[in-house]
Amino acid sequence: MILAVTHEGDEHLAPVRQALERLGEEVEVVDLAAVPGAWRLALGEDPAGWALHGAGRRRLLGRDVRAVWWRRLRPPQVDAALAPRDATFARLQYQEALAGFWDGLQARFVNAPRDDERASHKASLLAAAHRAGLTVPATLITDDPARARAFLRRCGPAVHKPLLALQDDHLTQRVDAAARRNLDAVRLAPVIFQAFVPGVDVRVTAVGRRLFACAIDARRTASPHDFRPAFAEAPVSRCRVPAPVAAGLRRLLGQLGLSYGAADFRVHQRTGAWHFLEVNPSGQWLGFEARTGQPITQAVAALLAGAAP
Repeated sequence: MILAVTHEGDEHLAPVRQALERLGEEVEVVDLAAVPGAWRLALGEDPAGWALHGAGRRRLLGRDVRAVWWRRLRPPQVDAALAPRDATFARLQYQEALAGFWDGLQARFVNAPRDDERASHKASLLAAAHRAGLTVPATLITDDPARARAFLRRCGPAVHKPLLALQDDHLTQRVDAAARRNLDAVRLAPVIFQAFVPGVDVRVTAVGRRLFACAIDARRTASPHDFRPAFAEAPVSRCRVPAPVAAGLRRLLGQLGLSYGAADFRVHQRTGAWHFLEVNPSGQWLGFEARTGQPITQAVAALLAGAAP
């Protein structure tokens, strides 16, 4: 059995499930938000007998899980009748019990929860990318306005972005005159400042050892600093990853323990140098697959089924 930890609203679930079923695999979906109520836990001293029990005679035995697709998480939704303090306590108990369940599974993860979380921390991620031999733009994460001003004087044109976005409108933006006048606000929360690299974005979707790369040229769109809002209007095409960049990316993924990752680069329009920006351990790929015809869904299914290199 292959376990997909996600929810039915995840647009990637249906195509991956269909691809796995074509490979003869059984797929079970567990939405963490539905665990309280829809599933009941039973974890004893022997992990071989650990199970999640669903409605009716539905049962998910840990020993039957060959692979886990750690995809889209929603926090457990505990009983709404609980007082706030009791609800917090109950939610923590579910989180702790489920963490033990994942740790006890003798299964292949894409990707393991602890590795997924580690890759989400941007400061350590950029440091790991540097160690892996990838070129990283000059970067400062700070809540100190004076250090922010000094960094911006040194690096010239720059962008700023959040460490963790809560909304889609929190995108990468140029540090313009208005942002420079408002730098005192940095003291309220840390911000990432990064040297601006003029050029074309490249998304590299890494599935096992396979790399699917496509260039997104948003330079002439309304969002040249972040291609996401302009993806529909930006030219998108397949491209090749230079061998040193491919080797560095694979080293980085190996350091992080990731078998899947959606990595973003900016290729300098004058020098052609590839600058690493980030890697998302559960990043989207359907839009890139639709625009380029690259068989990413098939590769993800093969990876989960144990058939990918």
